Amino acid sequence: MDIEKTIGQMARDAKSAAGTVSRSTTDQKNLALLTMADLLEQQAQSIFMENRKDLERAQAAGLSTAMVDRLAVSEKTIASMAGGLREVAAYTDPVGTMGPTRIRPNGLRVAKMRIPLGVIGIIYESRPNVTIDAAGLCLKSGNAVILRGGSEALHSNRALAGIIGQALKSAGLPAQAAQVVPTEDRAAVNALLAQEEFVDLIIPRGGEGLIRFVVEHSKIPVLKHYKGVCHVFVDESADLEMAMDIAFNAKVQRPGVCNAMETLLVHRQVARDFLPAMARRFAEAGVELRGCPDACAILPEATPAVEADWPAEYLNLTLAVKVVEGIDTAMEHIGQYGSSHTEAIVTSHYGRAQRFQREVDASVVLVNASTRFNDGGQLGLGAEMGISTSKLHAFGPMGLEELTTQKFVVTGEGQIRE
Repeated sequence: MDIEKTIGQMARDAKSAAGTVSRSTTDQKNLALLTMADLLEQQAQSIFMENRKDLERAQAAGLSTAMVDRLAVSEKTIASMAGGLREVAAYTDPVGTMGPTRIRPNGLRVAKMRIPLGVIGIIYESRPNVTIDAAGLCLKSGNAVILRGGSEALHSNRALAGIIGQALKSAGLPAQAAQVVPTEDRAAVNALLAQEEFVDLIIPRGGEGLIRFVVEHSKIPVLKHYKGVCHVFVDESADLEMAMDIAFNAKVQRPGVCNAMETLLVHRQVARDFLPAMARRFAEAGVELRGCPDACAILPEATPAVEADWPAEYLNLTLAVKVVEGIDTAMEHIGQYGSSHTEAIVTSHYGRAQRFQREVDASVVLVNASTRFNDGGQLGLGAEMGISTSKLHAFGPMGLEELTTQKFVVTGEGQIRE
């Protein structure tokens, strides 16, 4: 296979297909999505057979148990993918929706219309379900998509690609609107990142190493999500029982995800009342604490923190703890070590709550709630493509609307510019 030639042709085909999809009706897109869901369930055994090939290769290659688990496609996975597609079909179609109209002094009527981005390239690791989730979201938002999954999921992704193509054709849409890169050769990633003439946006999903590689090598705009170094700040006015529940949920409910808390900041005035009870609850859940000197003075069982702990995204049951003088030092710490992902304050002081939300730089800033709510489904967006920590053109969870942009539409009655 000539990889550059293959990827170049895929990109050209996607650009052509994007025009067709952008003009398709909501009913046509929904038919493709619902057909895709039905085919997943009907062809589940074929998918399982291809997935077993990937699992056998992964185990032979010595991949970790966690990686193998993420790679596995089960009946539950099929049900989840099919259910997700049906949910996306039920969402309001953002394409063509209009914003408010402004009437200029000369009578021109000026508004904005939502339109697709065009062709989106998605580069991701492990989970085959991303293939279906991403294809569904891109299709409903009127975009074409090129999907480059991890080499470890090649057989699974090929099987899913066949289903996506069948569904598109049955709805009268070009199969090239959602293509899966057919090779595991890593040269395909570089080839895709060079297709700036045909691809409008790259979205990488995976570890920090993958994302940095994509950013460094892409000629195409990239939506970044390096990591989630998320904080909870317990203010001196906080309801400590509430703070304990929020901090526990933020760390323990699912520690391996990007919106889990990695550092707990506690106001000095409440540290001695709050930390011992909080530490006992964490200990019962197996959480290892790494504290600043003031935290360790209160919690002798904590391991002294080192500089590398403050910017760390542990993604496990390890938590950094720091005692701070107040909201200013808490926000300074977040500004230095945060990743613009998710930040939370627990407080009963209205002014400090408002200031925290206004001044902290993060895609989602919460008051008296767990960081775990930074999620498209939890925030009412439905399914999401991921969480962007860059600000152009989307910041935070990327749902259907974030996979579109806007153009100005202007209506006149013969006006000419003087």
